[in-house]
Formats: sequence, structure tokens, C-alpha cells
Amino acid sequence: MKRFILGVTGASGAIYATRTAMHLKKLGCEVTAIVTAPGREVMEYEGQNGFFDYCDKVCNIEDFFAECASGSSGYSGMAVVPCSMGTLGRIAAGTSDNLLVRSVDVCLKERVPLVIVPREMPYNLIHLENMERVTRAGAVVIPASPQFYCQPKSIEELVDTVVAKILKHLGVEAGIVKPWQSPESSERG
Repeated sequence: MKRFILGVTGASGAIYATRTAMHLKKLGCEVTAIVTAPGREVMEYEGQNGFFDYCDKVCNIEDFFAECASGSSGYSGMAVVPCSMGTLGRIAAGTSDNLLVRSVDVCLKERVPLVIVPREMPYNLIHLENMERVTRAGAVVIPASPQFYCQPKSIEELVDTVVAKILKHLGVEAGIVKPWQSPESSERG
């Protein structure tokens, strides 16, 4: 069974975390959550407390003895979704001041798939430089920028266009969004 860590910060867009956890569980994966205090507040405010229903474990942000704080834990990957710019800055600086950032550090040092999903706009130069630093360190940055090719009919379908990218880069093919086909190829087929 694949095991994943989901870090959730105080950036808006808690639905991305909920949908990611939901799809991982549907695919038979184990989900361990690490949620910051602002992340919990945003989840409640945005009506996403259902996120916890999809988690096998929820770790205390201050528990450096949690399994995911060690490189020997054997997790398959991690996503920080949504990722605040403050957390991104701590990740880029290597400041493991809580379990979420420590778990990211473990993924980077162990070369385990790591996806960072910033949910901010516009970006300033510091944000962009931090995204560059984490990319150079081995993470994949997937901004919460949904696509419209599949003509989503609901907020959930729109969110899933980002979640599909997250899962793909974690090494989980979910098939939740149809792959792009150009209009010419669909006319020929």
C-alpha cells in the first residue's frame, strides 16, 4: 500500500487538500495529515472539515517523534496542499521548525516525491525565488491553477484538474480527469 503525507497550511483553497485526500483514499492509499493551526482555521472557515474523514492519521504539528519526521519511515511521497507563502519560505530556507516542514525536509533528503501547491496570487519576487529553490532541491511546484479543457461542470471537477496533476507527480495515476485531446484528433478518432 502506498502511504502519503498531506501537509495543509493556512492558505485559502482547503478544498484542494480534501479532494486530494479523498482520491488517495479511493485509490487505496494511506493518508497521514499534518495541518498547521491556520490550516485548521481555514478548513473550518471554508467548510472542509470533511478532510479529516479521509485521513488515517493526523499528526500534531509539534510532534518531532512522529513517524514522518524520519527518513526511515517509508512514505511514498508528500504534498503540501495548499501551501502558504510563509511555509514555502521556511521550506526554501530549510527551517524545520515544525513537523510539516521537517517532513518536507525528509522527503527532499530521501529523494521521495514532493509536491508543493502554492495558492497565492500574484507572486512577488521572493515567492518566485522560493519556488525556484524548492524546485532545484527536488520538489515539483504545482500552482493551484485549474484548467478548463475538460469543461468542468462543478467546483469539484474544476479542483480535480489540479488534484490530477498532484497525484500524477506523486506517482499515482487516478484517471479522474480525461487527458487532453486536440479537437483535430477527436474529430479523426
